Parts: sequence; C-alpha cells; structure tokens
Amino acid sequence: MSHASTTSRRSATPAPRGRRKPKKTKTRGRRIRRIILWTLLVLVLAAGGTGYWLYSNLNGNIDGVDLDEAIGGDRPEKLPTSGQNILVLGSDSRSGANASLGTGKVAGARSDTAMVLHIPEGRSRATAVSIPRDTLVTRPGCTKADGTKTPSADRVMFNSVYSLAGPACVVKTVEAMSGVRMDHFMEIDFAGFKGLVDAIGGVSVTVDKPIHDKSSGLDLEAGTHKLDGTESLAFVRTRHGVGDGSDLGRIGLQQQFMIALLSEIKQQDLLGSPTKTYKIANSLTASLTTDDGLASLTKLATFGRSMRGVDPASMETIMLPVAYDKADPNRVVAAQPQADTLWKAVRGDREIPESAKKSPAKGG
Repeated sequence: MSHASTTSRRSATPAPRGRRKPKKTKTRGRRIRRIILWTLLVLVLAAGGTGYWLYSNLNGNIDGVDLDEAIGGDRPEKLPTSGQNILVLGSDSRSGANASLGTGKVAGARSDTAMVLHIPEGRSRATAVSIPRDTLVTRPGCTKADGTKTPSADRVMFNSVYSLAGPACVVKTVEAMSGVRMDHFMEIDFAGFKGLVDAIGGVSVTVDKPIHDKSSGLDLEAGTHKLDGTESLAFVRTRHGVGDGSDLGRIGLQQQFMIALLSEIKQQDLLGSPTKTYKIANSLTASLTTDDGLASLTKLATFGRSMRGVDPASMETIMLPVAYDKADPNRVVAAQPQADTLWKAVRGDREIPESAKKSPAKGG
C-alpha cells in the first residue's frame, strides 16, 4: 500500500470532527438538562397554580356571616373557660341544587335540624343538645340580611325563625332561650349533606326496628345498612317511620347518624387519597355557611385541629327536655326545671346532671 493512499485514508478519517464530539455531547447534555429543568419548573408552577386554584375555589365556596354585626351587642357573655359552643343547623332549603332533594312543596328554607354542640375545656369530649323543630319559643327582634327588622314574637315554632329572618336570628333565638353564647355556627343544606356522604363512600347505621316511611322514601329492615347520600338524607329526615310520627322520634336517628358520619370521616385515610379529600372538602364547603370566625379554609382547619381530641364515639347526645304544649299537643315547650338546669351546666362548662336529660315528651 502506497504512502499516498495511506495518507489519503488518514485524511479521510474525521479526526477534527472526532475532537468536536465531546463538545457536541456536552451541548446536547446541557440541552437535555435544561429541558428537564424547565419541565420540572413548569410542573411545579402548574402544581402551585392548581393548588392555589383549588384553595381559592374551596375557600370561595364558604359563605360567612358576621354574627356580632347581625345580632348586635345584646348577647350572653363568653365562657370563662376555653370551652366552645357551636350551633349546627341543617337547612331544608328547596332552592338551587336542593330543589330535587326536598319533600313536599315548602317555600323558602327552614332549620330542619338544630344542635348546640358543647365542647368543654380541654376539648377531649363533646355534648350535642338537639332542639326539636316543633318547639314553641320566643323569637327576639332581629335584623334580616337586607337590613329590614322583624319584631319579637311569642309562641312561634323554632324552625320558622330561619325562614323568616335567617341564620343569625336563629343564633340570637338560641342564645335568648339558653343564656349560652354561641362561639360559632355552621349550616349545611340538603345538597351539601348528600354530596358529603357520597364523597366518603357512604355511612353505616344500625336500626333495631324496620323503618318504612313513604313520605321520606326510607325503607329499611332491622339491621346494619350502608347508606348513600340520598338514603342518608331520608334517614335523618324521616319522622313518620319512627316513634309517634312527630319530630321528637327522629331526633335520635339524627344524633345516631351524626356520630356515625363523624366516625367515618375520622377513619378515612384522607392523606392517602387527595382526590377523595378534595371531593369531601368541595362537597362540604359548597353548601356551608358559617360565622366569620370560621369562614375560610385556614380557620376551619385550625378549628378542626383543635377538635382532634374529641372521639365521636364518646360524644354525648341529648334532646332538649320538652313537654307537650297544653294549648296545642302537636307542639312542645321547654320542660322546666330540666331545661334551665341543662343550660346552666353548659354555661358553666360543667357536666350535665342526669335530671336535666329527662324529657316528659319522648315522641313515642
């Protein structure tokens, strides 16, 4: 082989290009790393934006009411301890998403369920006092959300206060009848209740006797049942299928369901399922109205963390002691001295005496 041909072959060898290879590889590597970094940056920004959107969306769901402005300064004193009193309302509004969930043709909205939740100092236990909706009460003078005023009135049905003057007037009425200052109030309507139950996958309840109520649509045999949102709504609203058909008979079912619902939520692995957590939060906040002190995700979360020591299974449930009204046996009035004794114990953040839990009217 000649020297020329050898030189020619060597010249054909891309030595210079071979020396540029590392530079090209380095440039390609930088480009790949840059693409990865930008991709990660976009994902982080997208996640942050989504998180902010989720927060804003959920936060914007909550309606808030300034109780001090709506009620005024004529309110009971706050507890001298760190105990808390929360008025929990279930609204039977027939408007919007609730229209298809109500029964009967009722205009406006009423406080279908009302409970005073008392959490004593230490927040390791709780007591729920249910106020029958058929209780005759004295409604104080109130200012509606639109600024108009309603005069005080005697012997009005408790659940009519909401439809006439709104939730702040219900708070004022409860404070007037009990002498107990409500630190907070929460209201959830039909649609939110149904959506919450469906979001957690249903709630299990056990009934000792069959319940067949054509009015609410509830049809259960004795035993344990896993109820979906629609069935749960019928369960807490049924009255013709239990006891004497009055409001008193279903209060026990409402209290039983509340404990089962809280227990189910507490047992859920929410941290392990962000999707389920969002569904629960969205269902709850979309139909939630609270006082201004709880009207944000951060405030609700802070309040929820302070309640972590409360075990729903150990929660005490009581019905406000009532007696059948002498003038109208279809209505009830607060029974004395039991009711006064009960509220006095709540005001003093003390254990409620057994004598204050006995109700002359039991609902059959």
